[in-house]
Amino acid sequence: MATLVAICLYLFLPQQLLVAPRYVLPSLELLLLIPVVAINPRRLTRQTRTFRVLSLTLVFLIAVSNLTALAFLIHELIYADVKDGRSLLVAALQVWVTNIIVFGLAFWELDRGGPVLRTQLPRAELPLADFRFSQDENDGTVEEVAAGSSIKADWVPTLSDYLYVSVTNSTAFSPTDTMPLSTRAKLLMTVEGVSALLTSLLVIARAVSILH
Repeated sequence: MATLVAICLYLFLPQQLLVAPRYVLPSLELLLLIPVVAINPRRLTRQTRTFRVLSLTLVFLIAVSNLTALAFLIHELIYADVKDGRSLLVAALQVWVTNIIVFGLAFWELDRGGPVLRTQLPRAELPLADFRFSQDENDGTVEEVAAGSSIKADWVPTLSDYLYVSVTNSTAFSPTDTMPLSTRAKLLMTVEGVSALLTSLLVIARAVSILH
């Protein structure tokens, strides 16, 4: 569902922000999404090499197309004679929301080997964590908090947790209660934070000035 929302947001971007004809990239993303869903139609329990490659390629494609749209949006602001501030605000919001979704998906796909391994393997066999959630260190606190910790409740992060990390990184431009541990997690959060900052400070501020 998150992927479909990102695809729909791209479909409604202004033409000058698109890197290809409007339906080319969304069609390609749907073609990648269909086999990903077919491999795990109800619950994420199977991780094949094909599933892993397709899911990561899908996230990468959405991320690149959205960052390209942001670059085109900034170019339009700097070099084009933009008069329609309202459509610019809507486009900036679309890019910002897509940014949150795609980086949330990226965090979800990469952390501890991905969503399948996180739920199917014993903790001792999981790859190294990319993020440290507050639940990962709450086992020594008061009982009502410790009861929901990773150790005592066997808690594992879900997509909503990674989307929350993405939202906080896009609004605070820094980690909040969830810390990046690996180099790739830090790089991803850096790219997301910078792109969100550009959207918030440059694009939206420029659009508001046009409205006035």
